[in-house]
Amino acid sequence: MRLALPLLLSALALTACGAPALSEPATPASKPAPAVVPAPAASKETKVMSDTEFTSINGQPLDLTALGAKAILVVNTASRCGFTPQYKGLQELYEAKKDEGLIIVGVPSNDFGSQEPGSETEVKTFCEINYGVTFPLTKKYPVTGAGQHPFYAAAVKAIGEGAQPKWNFHKVLIKGDGTPIKAYPSSTRPADAELIADIEAALGG
Repeated sequence: MRLALPLLLSALALTACGAPALSEPATPASKPAPAVVPAPAASKETKVMSDTEFTSINGQPLDLTALGAKAILVVNTASRCGFTPQYKGLQELYEAKKDEGLIIVGVPSNDFGSQEPGSETEVKTFCEINYGVTFPLTKKYPVTGAGQHPFYAAAVKAIGEGAQPKWNFHKVLIKGDGTPIKAYPSSTRPADAELIADIEAALGG
C-alpha cells in the first residue's frame, strides 16, 4: 500500500498541471490548414480585329461583310496628298454604282508623308465640305508595318504584294464577303477603264 500511494499522488499532480490522465490517450496535434493560393488575375485580352472589321469614323463598328454590298473598293486616303482630289472621282463612282451593289470605303491613314495628321472629326469635315463624300469612312488606321490593319495583311496573302499600299489612295477591290479580288496603285483614277470593268464584273458575279 505504501508503494501505491506515491504513484497515485504523481498521477494527481500531472492531471492538475494539464497533462492528460494516464487513462486518456493524448490528443494528436491538428494538421495546419492548407495555404490559400490566390486565383490568378483574369488577363485582359485585346480583341483581335478580323480582316473585315473596322471602326467607322463616327466610332461605330463597321464590318465590310455586313454592308450588303456585292463589291467593295477599299481606299486608304489622306487630306493633304497630291491624290486627294481623287475623293471627287470616288464619290462620283459611288453615286453611279451604289444602287448596283458597290460600296466604297475610305480608310484615312497618316502613314505616308504624314499627310493625314488631323483628328477623325477634322477628316470627316474636310471630306464632306470639300468633296461631298457620303460613302463610309473608317477611323484612322495604319496600313503598313507591324501595326497595319489586318485587312491589308490578308489582302497581300490572298493576291500578292500588289495589295500592299505604297502611298495614299491605293485601292483594293473585294467581294461583298470580304474576299480580295484585285489591287490598284495610287495612280489609278476612280474613272479608270480597267477598274470600272473589274467593278462591273464583280457586281455581275
